[in-house]
Amino acid sequence: MKWIRFKHHGLVSFGLLEDHGVKRVEGSPLESYTLTENIFALESIELLTPIQPPMLYFAGPNFKGHIEAMAKRRGQEPVYPTRPDPHFRSVHALVASGADVVIPTDSCQRLQPEGQLVVVMGKKARKVSLEHALDHVWGYSLANDITEREWQKTDRTMFRSKNTDTFKPFGPCIATGLDPLNIQIEVRHNGQTIADFSSAEQTWSVAEWIHILSQNTTLHPGDCIMMGTQGAAGDMVEGDEIEVECKDIGLLKNKLVKEVAP
Repeated sequence: MKWIRFKHHGLVSFGLLEDHGVKRVEGSPLESYTLTENIFALESIELLTPIQPPMLYFAGPNFKGHIEAMAKRRGQEPVYPTRPDPHFRSVHALVASGADVVIPTDSCQRLQPEGQLVVVMGKKARKVSLEHALDHVWGYSLANDITEREWQKTDRTMFRSKNTDTFKPFGPCIATGLDPLNIQIEVRHNGQTIADFSSAEQTWSVAEWIHILSQNTTLHPGDCIMMGTQGAAGDMVEGDEIEVECKDIGLLKNKLVKEVAP
């Protein structure tokens, strides 16, 4: 199934994507819900992020290719992590597919994309075993971990460089029933492929991350984990369009615009 969250005439609802539109549900798929007979054409709704997560975790440098490409850009030798290194991202930076990514006026006016798989938790998880970790997953989505690299150089916590408003495109839907070790993701910059990688290339798998995170913190329904990216793409500027796509999930598409001075 593919779940979306949308607005129609001011009403925010979850819905199921079908061939002929979106079927609205009453309630939440994370709690209880009822299918309605209301079906809306995609062009008649406003697409929102597929969920507003309570917490947004980030799986650190989780692909060797990203570590190597970033080290090459800095003129350094790559340093590979010996253990998972989780971070946080701001839920307030999330925007839906189709929304603009805003380039701040005080930035270097160049941003970089990081297309990623997102894990969406469906059940509370605390000290779960590796064997049963995936039992707590609801589904999978896509994100773009937009970064301002000049800020990142002096941003010890990556607060500005990673968490500025609109820097986290997320969506378009949450797909259930996927194999997290076999998800192919393509990232395109103005229509040109700049990354094409599989979740099988992760250093630590989805199950391993859930197992490890849950040893110290309780993961709650709706919490999300961004699973990292492969490679290191070049700069995006005003007017550029960035796409993150998976055939089993959908297309996350956003355009860059300059911030309008108040």
